[in-house]
Amino acid sequence: MIKRWTALALAALATLLLSGCGYNEIQRLDEQVKAEWSQVLNQYERRADLVPKLVSSVNAYMVNERTLLKEVTEARARVGEIRVTADDLDDPALMARFEQAQGALSAGLSRLLAVSENYPALKSDGLFRDLMTQLEGAENRIAVARERYVRSVQAYNQTIREFPTLLTAKVLGYGLKPQYGLDKADEVMRNPDVTFDVPATAK
Repeated sequence: MIKRWTALALAALATLLLSGCGYNEIQRLDEQVKAEWSQVLNQYERRADLVPKLVSSVNAYMVNERTLLKEVTEARARVGEIRVTADDLDDPALMARFEQAQGALSAGLSRLLAVSENYPALKSDGLFRDLMTQLEGAENRIAVARERYVRSVQAYNQTIREFPTLLTAKVLGYGLKPQYGLDKADEVMRNPDVTFDVPATAK
């Protein structure tokens, strides 16, 4: 009986100590980072899902742009090959591949949209206009999701640098999280520069 009460007292003391030294806050912020990263991935996947439909919709019009369409299709395929979970965020090589693949797809889509300006009949196509609207929305959601991720990592990293939380972090092996997208902070904090305004009627 005494051993049981001793164990309960020790458990209660441990809970009190962990709460007071920031353990619960570290856990909360760590889960927040993972949740925000999942949202980033969800939005990138939503954009990627639009690419096959977009290529199919422009295929009949852009008969002279087969090379560009192939590049966009291949960029979409490379994006689909790279899976990055929250546990992979501290893998710089994998993150570099992820960023490169997403950047290549973004560049391909930008070129495709620029070239579409040369095809008035395409711009008047209802399906194309609808896809452009969806793509613009996807790009905006990506920017918002990345901004939230950046902020959640900043909050986490700041917390584990503070006393006494830093002691808890060191004891339990919690380190600073790499700030994916921090070098592009100005970009992710605003709406994309590229807009996909498509007139309702052909020129």
